[in-house]
Amino acid sequence: MKEIIEIPDEWKDISKLFVALGDEQRQRILLAFEKNERMNILQIVASSKLSRTAVTHHLKLLHQCGALDSEKIGKEVFFWVNKQHMAEAIENVLNYIKNNI
Repeated sequence: MKEIIEIPDEWKDISKLFVALGDEQRQRILLAFEKNERMNILQIVASSKLSRTAVTHHLKLLHQCGALDSEKIGKEVFFWVNKQHMAEAIENVLNYIKNNI
């Protein structure tokens, strides 16, 4: 019987990010952001063919996995791409592959 393979430390807590990035609608939402841009939900909905409800769902998933960060200002929530988190996750996986596989 084969030994159960443990998930490397470099890969922990990133599966949600890769699942989120695997969806074309969420990819389109991320691509709607200009460099260093912050957008509220109305701006994101305006850049999408999706309903507000669908965009809200995708934003929730992107936020939970760390692809987006947010800040509430008054009654509005502004989102932006969390480049650092995504870059670190991808770099960790690449480094593990280069050094161990």
